[in-house]
Amino acid sequence: MPTLCHALITFWTSCGRHGYWQIPLDKASRQFTAFTVPGKGLFQWKVMPFGLHSASATFQRALDQVIGPEMMPHAFAYQDDIIVIGKTKEEHQRNLEEVFRRLKRANLRLNIEKCQFFQQELRYLGHLVTGEGICTDPEKVAAIAELQPPANVKELRQYLGVASWYRRFVPEFATLVQPLSALLKKKAKWEWSEEQQEAFEAVKSRLVADPVLACPDFARKFVLQTDASDYGLGAILTQETERGERVISYASRTLNSAERNYSATEKECLAIVWAIRKLKPY
Repeated sequence: MPTLCHALITFWTSCGRHGYWQIPLDKASRQFTAFTVPGKGLFQWKVMPFGLHSASATFQRALDQVIGPEMMPHAFAYQDDIIVIGKTKEEHQRNLEEVFRRLKRANLRLNIEKCQFFQQELRYLGHLVTGEGICTDPEKVAAIAELQPPANVKELRQYLGVASWYRRFVPEFATLVQPLSALLKKKAKWEWSEEQQEAFEAVKSRLVADPVLACPDFARKFVLQTDASDYGLGAILTQETERGERVISYASRTLNSAERNYSATEKECLAIVWAIRKLKPY
């Protein structure tokens, strides 16, 4: 397998805001950004400020238009970060040059101090991306492994929120956390029993096992495996490679009250339909 070269390009930024200042505001819209300074009067923004309801979506849309769909899957943006990849050093350099041309044409500036070039692995959004595939960020998972059992509903929600970020790495995640999710119901009484503790530890152990998901090869056939239990649905997307069967992604969700009344056959059929829709992008 060729080694992937990665680059993380970050826009000129300080405290994560200044990238927005490169987006000019229409004159008719400036009045809606007015603010007062004591003793100095009323001011309006000429560029997009941080804090507007649509600022994040507007900035994302601008980058998507600048990079363009024709650069996929060699370059893509998420907010003020752009990822550029290539299978070889030469391909990577060509992709970088094209991205730079597009940014220059749009008069967008970068923060060179935060840019990383020609990386063979990259930490991004809590994940570690390498030529072998995608895995969890060891630092993030280490923090999860050290968490103590939640003492109330608020702490449980926080734990499930963090763990859910990595649910694609955990087979049958929804079924696994069902004892924990049951405590979040409106009239549920808080009672941390052995069942909840086992589910809590099971999720941590699955993540600490350092699972690695393979990058999809769209020239190969995908294999979808599904399953259903009394509480949830599960799916595994795999591909056959030279190294054997590799997992591309896990997916799962809980059943609602109506779906739990389905027969076993209906639940299995539901799992198939749901999994095809869920993993349709692949």
